[in-house]
Amino acid sequence: MTVRKGARTIAQIPPEIREQLNNGSIESANLNEWLAINPKQLLEGVLTQLNRKNYLNDILTDVANLKKQTVTVVNEMIGVRLLTLSYIYNDTTLFEKLATHPSDTVRCWATYFIGKSDHSLEEKLERMRPFAADTHFGVREISWIALRADITENLEQAIRLLTPWTVSENEYIRRFACESIRPRGVWCKHIETLKEQPELATAILEPLKSDTSKYVRDSVANWLNDASKTRPDFVVNLCKNWEKESQSKETAYIIKRALRSING
Repeated sequence: MTVRKGARTIAQIPPEIREQLNNGSIESANLNEWLAINPKQLLEGVLTQLNRKNYLNDILTDVANLKKQTVTVVNEMIGVRLLTLSYIYNDTTLFEKLATHPSDTVRCWATYFIGKSDHSLEEKLERMRPFAADTHFGVREISWIALRADITENLEQAIRLLTPWTVSENEYIRRFACESIRPRGVWCKHIETLKEQPELATAILEPLKSDTSKYVRDSVANWLNDASKTRPDFVVNLCKNWEKESQSKETAYIIKRALRSING
């Protein structure tokens, strides 16, 4: 299967590709395409396809009332409102239809069904696992963002539950364990506890110090770089220990990137 290359800028996205992105028939190929999608247009098309167009006006009203109209905020509102309407209409099949949709953005909406549900954190993590392992980068990012508040509020439990994920055969699952608890995560609130006490996450960081996947190594390095801005002592000491314990090129890569803010 040929992997489609996305446009280098939003302006360079061909009209036919933009149309397919907005009707949900294809996935976005890169961040530019993901940002170019019109979520309201996509929502109307998807709800029409699923014979649920009666949901549209309620959701669009709430989207219009949002103070921030960023892509992530709008998509979260759509996901949350779809969840609410599925309760109101006892729509028991909507989640599965969204979760298996060809569009990565639509699958992102499904992650909020899990993140905003009343299930325990343990149940949410297990239900989110397929999204954490999704083949699309955007779904993988939103999967942890949708659980970030729960993880922050139940940090010690989250670390305990996520620790086994660090030995998964799937690099995406391993990366989720680290990325979801980054002290200064991208597009989300910081975890103040980990900025001050990064040692709480040692159980997750240690198994990943020589990971074979660059995707995972970058996450670990970014995690430590985050922590270095408030606890440089922790990061320096950890890197010194890792340097003694492992002479692998994978560990050396993480250490170099982890210390980039400290070393300037």
